[in-house]
Amino acid sequence: MLELVWFSTKLFFQGKLLRDPFYFFKQIIFGSFIALFILIASIQIGLGLWLPIIIASFFTGLIMPFLLKDLKIGSFK
Repeated sequence: MLELVWFSTKLFFQGKLLRDPFYFFKQIIFGSFIALFILIASIQIGLGLWLPIIIASFFTGLIMPFLLKDLKIGSFK
């Protein structure tokens, strides 16, 4: 398992892991803004702090697979 993590990390920093890194970072930033919006809106409603964090994390975890469904991993030659 550690070998897989090491290999993936090495490819990522060499720029060979993702075929389109711009797409990946765009989707991650979009998901993060959605989470931030949910977090701020929930705090404004008056739910405290711990419940909005749980709600934002849960919803972000649900949408990330859909945001990254077209992610292409680089070819390993």
